[in-house]
Amino acid sequence: MRDPRYDVLFEPIKLGPHTAKNRFYQVPHCNGGGYRDPSAAAAMRGIKAEGGWGVIFTEQCEMHHTSEITPFIELRLWEDKDIPQLRKMSEKMKTHGALAGIQLAYSGINGPNLYTKEVPLAPSALPIRTFTNDPVQARALSKSEIKDLRRWFVNAAKRSKEAGFDLINLYGAHGFGIFQHFLSRATNQRSDEYGGSLENRSRFANEVIADIKDAVGDTIAIALRVSLDETIGDLGFSNAEVRDFVEMNRNLPDIWDLAQGTWEDCSGPSRFKEEAAQEELVRGIHDLTDKPIVGVGRFTSPDVMAKMIKSGTLDMIGCARPSIADPFIPRKIDEGRVEDIRECIGCNICITGDMTMSISRCTQNPTFMEEWRKGWHPEKMNARGSSENVLIVGSGPAGLEAAWALSRRGYDVAIAEAKTEIGGRVTRERKLPGLSAWGRVVDYREYQLQQRPNVDIYFDSELDADSILEFGFENVAIATGSTWRRDGVSRQHVVPMPIDAGAKIYTPDDLMDGTVPEGNVVVYDDDHYYMGGVLAELLAKAGAKVTLITPSAYVSDWTNNTLEQATIHAKLVDIGVEIVLNRGVAQIAADHVVSDCVYTGRTQDFAADAVVMVASRTGNDEVYNDLKSREADWADAGIKSVKMFGDAEAPGPIAWSTYAGHRYARELDGDDIGDALPFRREITELAVD
Repeated sequence: MRDPRYDVLFEPIKLGPHTAKNRFYQVPHCNGGGYRDPSAAAAMRGIKAEGGWGVIFTEQCEMHHTSEITPFIELRLWEDKDIPQLRKMSEKMKTHGALAGIQLAYSGINGPNLYTKEVPLAPSALPIRTFTNDPVQARALSKSEIKDLRRWFVNAAKRSKEAGFDLINLYGAHGFGIFQHFLSRATNQRSDEYGGSLENRSRFANEVIADIKDAVGDTIAIALRVSLDETIGDLGFSNAEVRDFVEMNRNLPDIWDLAQGTWEDCSGPSRFKEEAAQEELVRGIHDLTDKPIVGVGRFTSPDVMAKMIKSGTLDMIGCARPSIADPFIPRKIDEGRVEDIRECIGCNICITGDMTMSISRCTQNPTFMEEWRKGWHPEKMNARGSSENVLIVGSGPAGLEAAWALSRRGYDVAIAEAKTEIGGRVTRERKLPGLSAWGRVVDYREYQLQQRPNVDIYFDSELDADSILEFGFENVAIATGSTWRRDGVSRQHVVPMPIDAGAKIYTPDDLMDGTVPEGNVVVYDDDHYYMGGVLAELLAKAGAKVTLITPSAYVSDWTNNTLEQATIHAKLVDIGVEIVLNRGVAQIAADHVVSDCVYTGRTQDFAADAVVMVASRTGNDEVYNDLKSREADWADAGIKSVKMFGDAEAPGPIAWSTYAGHRYARELDGDDIGDALPFRREITELAVD
């Protein structure tokens, strides 16, 4: 059972009129569902309750129509008709004794109101701050409008109570919430009693919390989420001022929810942020208040969690991403199954769901947001179907996830790996700068498979169609991964680019195999995710003079969605990488590349002793195609099905691979659904004319 070192994590704690059963606090986090997919979001929170969390929050909930962040898809509590979907969520949260919390947000300077077409309101008249730099400005709130805003918060609090919530989180962190906008001199330039001194800038928070306590304080606890440090210099809400604010208002909320100043800082990926990275900013704040404190830090280790509580740094362990990777963290610690925790790898794929306005994914937990849509449970598998065994060719993330899930269904599983170690691309990529935590994808599955008597792994087993047909497995799963192309085909070039015979061309596979070119090296990045920037860092640290050329306006463009693009750019500049944006590569010669402007087509030469081509990948589908061509032989060989998935079928991020492997395992021997939709969805109810 539970290791006594972790008993402190399971002590109850008083939060206003309620008592949380333990110290596990799922802080508000987005999921790409929001008001569009409320049942999916509710079921996801319900799984957290089953997993043992003491407090579970919604994502950001827009509490009034005059401040919304379309096109991003969050929850809404604009009117009474929004209550039923939120009540469904609170009920799911409370199924196993957790407290249900809702985060009320008024986005102010961050709310462009593209849907409602309302004029944005903020403490001061300034341009709207959004990811997309919308050409909109906010108008400064008048004093009468501040009174209106206070009333709107009270109305939202009353609706939250009717919806069944136990806690309200007032959003004032990450630059997104009106409370931070009043507290920060960067966004509050008022000269009345709401601006100037810290006492004046604190007035709005004090008034709103007093109003809400008068309205619902006997039944709902209030958390105030504030930034630990805006990290923007003297004009910002600094860590020193945060401490002054807490001390000045030591009993203001029922619990202080402390988070880093920007979302990028708070939820930085493992490539740049270690576990408990915010400890220094939080340490000592507890001495300034009589109320409990919750903080975050991508906590994955129960030892670190316990240390945070025992040292008096935190009273509750706040988790977003770790609670996504493994919703059952509390139960696994309580049951003495720490080794079964699926640790968050800090890749931030979950955040890309919010940033791309799509249903979120998780690399470690492919069931995330599929709990309602597909009926998937992170700890339970459907029963085995009519067949008995499966041969999986390839042990990358797709193959390993399929094997782990199939073995739990009860199938006998054999994994054939062509190399001498499992893990495929993850085993190779984890050795690149900053990506070591990604190895947890392999480590977790390797350990779990070692506990399964119905799984065998065979190394040095590069199979061809003849071998597979001889083995007699009923089901054959092809998860043979992909190979980086060296001909430049990707987005700029849809056919191979002109490359002179004497040019030295390398791919990410070559570098991961240990070949590191020297001299003037051009990294051509037409992939736009992390690989180009990571390899530029690797080469620069090895002593090469690196020029990174990309047709995009950003280095590692897609990492804007994982909140690390700016950090990647700054890191490369610091280590001496020359960054060339908005330019492609038109031709590669023996000693230089010809780069063309994406707008004008004008060319410029860059010296290159070698070129690292980060373009696209080709699925390793040869074995699958050979098997398909011999489908007439399957019955005699005892084969019922052959399926290819993961990078072999269509290369993508690692999360796409683990999802593909899990889906294969869930659906094996399933009924043929024909043209039916393979998941549930909700549609908007038509209004009565």
